[in-house]
Amino acid sequence: MPKWIDYKRMAKERGALALELYIVNTVPAGPDADVPGTLPDHLAYQAKMEQQGKLAFAGPVSDFSGEDLNGEGMIIYRAASLEEARSFAEEDPMHKSGVRTFTIRRWLINEGSFTLSVGLSGQRVELA
Repeated sequence: MPKWIDYKRMAKERGALALELYIVNTVPAGPDADVPGTLPDHLAYQAKMEQQGKLAFAGPVSDFSGEDLNGEGMIIYRAASLEEARSFAEEDPMHKSGVRTFTIRRWLINEGSFTLSVGLSGQRVELA
């Protein structure tokens, strides 16, 4: 099995995008975790990270049935390294206060697409 860096190089050589991002899976630290009490600080941190271009996407994740929330979330960072992305996650007020715990992994985006629609006169933006 190739090392990450070797696979990334091979992906680039074959013409894939090979955009490396970082996925943070975040979960409440326990049933008594004060997630709501930390939410305002967490959202302010997320907004700051987004403004700095470091936050690609973030939001809750459903349970495996797809019908319910179970408190899990996902954050996708743009960072220069896994270590930098880890520091972003560690500084999130949810993690820093111990209300939530996280795991982090590298994600190499090779394929896919999205559509961005901007309506200037109606000040409308849609991402699909």
